[in-house]
Amino acid sequence: MELLQSMQVFARVAELGSFTKAADAIQVGRPQVTRAIQELEATLGVRLFQRTTRHVRLTTEGEQFYERVLDVLGRVAETTTMFDTTGASLRGKLRVDIPSAFSQPAFITSLKEFTDSHPEIEMALGVTDRTVDLVAEGVDCVLRIGELPDSSLVARRIGMATMVTCAAPGYIKEFGAPDTLEALKAHRGISFLSGQNQRPLPWQFSQDGIDRSYISRHGIVVNESNAYVQCGVAGFGILQAPGITLGQYLADGSLVEVLEHFRPRPRPVSVLYPSRSHLAPQVHAFVDWVSQRFAVLHHSWLE
Repeated sequence: MELLQSMQVFARVAELGSFTKAADAIQVGRPQVTRAIQELEATLGVRLFQRTTRHVRLTTEGEQFYERVLDVLGRVAETTTMFDTTGASLRGKLRVDIPSAFSQPAFITSLKEFTDSHPEIEMALGVTDRTVDLVAEGVDCVLRIGELPDSSLVARRIGMATMVTCAAPGYIKEFGAPDTLEALKAHRGISFLSGQNQRPLPWQFSQDGIDRSYISRHGIVVNESNAYVQCGVAGFGILQAPGITLGQYLADGSLVEVLEHFRPRPRPVSVLYPSRSHLAPQVHAFVDWVSQRFAVLHHSWLE
């Protein structure tokens, strides 16, 4: 196997911490991955990985080599596309993950425009509300809403999403609309179950410049974004969600905003990817595209 290919295999094993996962990610047999690493170690005269039956870890020499490899692969990616002005030559696999709430017709239609512009990119789209481990699962980038925990991931902020508290007209007709935060205690709520800790996410409000949290004690708990919104439309109770996901229902009257004067601070929408120094051209192209296109699609609900 050529040195550059061996370096690519090495980087994948280092990122995923597994020969088997690396083989799956680059779609080759595990023996080929093993052989590539063995040849690389023989060429360098050092051991790159500590192997056990359960774990694969970089040695000290492996960590030093990994830093150099990322730099080399990044430069190679830049060099191979330096004369490409049309973007037509972009190729390769691209795995993207988005929250269920973002899988709306406007975004999917717009995504087709991206793939039509780059027909040689093989895209895999994941749609989930759970927390995705980009490195372990071989995902190139994800779209996320909310404050991000400290991590080694690179985050590019797309915008700030307006949050809206609302309910169906039928619910308001039967139970009335709350006009204070204290009045929420008398109402049913629709709570969203966090994919991180399996606990209902609190609603956020701003009162006299002070941030306040509230967790509904009565109602229904939902763990999927689209079902969460549909429960609101069906009249289960009050919910709070990004305006991005509610716009069409607020526009046609299926949902009505309540507690508008207590709107919380907007929440960040970001695109995340594992490494700035080794970003494949197709990933770079998608990150640039979604950073611009998402803001255009949802300009009414992004600041």
